Amino acid sequence: MNGMNYEKETLEFYNQIVNDFASRTVSADMSEEQGRFTACLPEGALILDFGCGPGRDTKAFLNAGYRVEAADGSEEMCRAASAYTGIPVKRMLFEELDAENRYDGIWACASLLHLPAEKLPEVLRKIERALKPGGVLYASFRYGDFEGMLNGRYFSYYTEETLREAFGAVPGLRIFELWMAEDHLPEKRELQWICVLARRKALHILRL
Repeated sequence: MNGMNYEKETLEFYNQIVNDFASRTVSADMSEEQGRFTACLPEGALILDFGCGPGRDTKAFLNAGYRVEAADGSEEMCRAASAYTGIPVKRMLFEELDAENRYDGIWACASLLHLPAEKLPEVLRKIERALKPGGVLYASFRYGDFEGMLNGRYFSYYTEETLREAFGAVPGLRIFELWMAEDHLPEKRELQWICVLARRKALHILRL
């Protein structure tokens, strides 16, 4: 599929279902995943919610005392997230991330799975640059070996092997925890997720 077509169709899907999506997902209990992530961060850390959707996790991090920047590719999701969280939300595609050494943590919950698998390493390199040395990425993906359009959206599913392969193309971003999880929405309990925590390698100063 043409790259612009998959991207346009996926974003348009989210633009059209924003209210329904927000109402279905706002109550999903992500506290375990959020806790694993924030346990790796310093007090008052700056977090990027990368693919924030309607803002559920952004608001949770703000309520927990973290500084948060949020971004999404869907214009309507950005509008909904800003209204829900009370902060500006930037409309940004994954490939447009250009920050350097800015974030203590990047939260990419069920978002990067909308990239073609061949593009994931490129975006992971951008994430690596955007993290401070020692900064942490949380990302979650649907488990399996499917790739393509599904119910109006583009998905890339991953196994442990294929996910480690993608991260292996970015030596400065090392997975330190990987686990399987069930979907938190009752109507999607059959879905399995593969979750990772990865850390940008710290800079080592050579002392002469």
